[in-house]
Amino acid sequence: METAMTKMIFALGVVTMMALAMPAFARTPLNQNAHITDSLVAGRVGDTIRQTCPSISAKMLTAYSKLKALEGYARDQGYTEAEVKVFMKDPTEKARIKALAEAYLKKAGAVEGDAESYCTVGRAEIANGTLAGSLLRSWK
Repeated sequence: METAMTKMIFALGVVTMMALAMPAFARTPLNQNAHITDSLVAGRVGDTIRQTCPSISAKMLTAYSKLKALEGYARDQGYTEAEVKVFMKDPTEKARIKALAEAYLKKAGAVEGDAESYCTVGRAEIANGTLAGSLLRSWK
C-alpha cells in the first residue's frame, strides 16, 4: 500500500513540475528569434548590395546553402516546416526584414541612388567576414 502511495505522489510531483516548466519550453515566435531575424537581414543586405553594385555578385550556392541551414536551425528549434514557410512568405515579415536591412545599409554608409556607396559597404562586409559578406564576391 505504501509503495502505491509513494508512486502516486511521485507521479503527481512529476506532472506538477512538468506543468510548471511548460512556459520555459514555449517557443519564441519566429519573428522574435534573433538568430533568424539577423540571418534574414544579412541575406537581404547581401541581396540589395549585389543588385545595386555592378562590381559585386552573389555566391548563389553559398546563399542557398545558408538558407537551407537556417531552415534546419528553425526546425531544430521546434518550428514546423509549415510554420517556417508561412513565416518566409508573410508580406508583413518581408517588409519588416527589408526595413531592418535598409536601416543597416544606411548606417553602414549606403546612400540610395549612389551605387558606389553600396559597393563600398559590400566590400567592407566581405572584408569583415560578416554573414552578408560571405554571400558576396567583389570583382574589384
